[in-house]
Amino acid sequence: MSDELVTARIRDYIRANFLDGDPDGELQDTSPLLEWGVLNSLNTVRLVGYIREELGVKVPPVAVNGANFRDVRSIAALVSAQQSVKGGAP
Repeated sequence: MSDELVTARIRDYIRANFLDGDPDGELQDTSPLLEWGVLNSLNTVRLVGYIREELGVKVPPVAVNGANFRDVRSIAALVSAQQSVKGGAP
């Protein structure tokens, strides 16, 4: 899956599930998700589950940290990196 597609799918998931569809279009790929309070512990677990189920990438617990979940771009980079490790198989 291309980096652009991964980024778009993560952005769309966050908009639909955590921002009521983002009607004002405020979410950008570099928007600070932790600072905005978009990602809290529950939402992060939901997002990691989505990544595993829909994108087929297992995110190791050690990778669930502020640096990797700072914004859409950093999450997509993590997913792309995990895809290259053993194909990202769960």
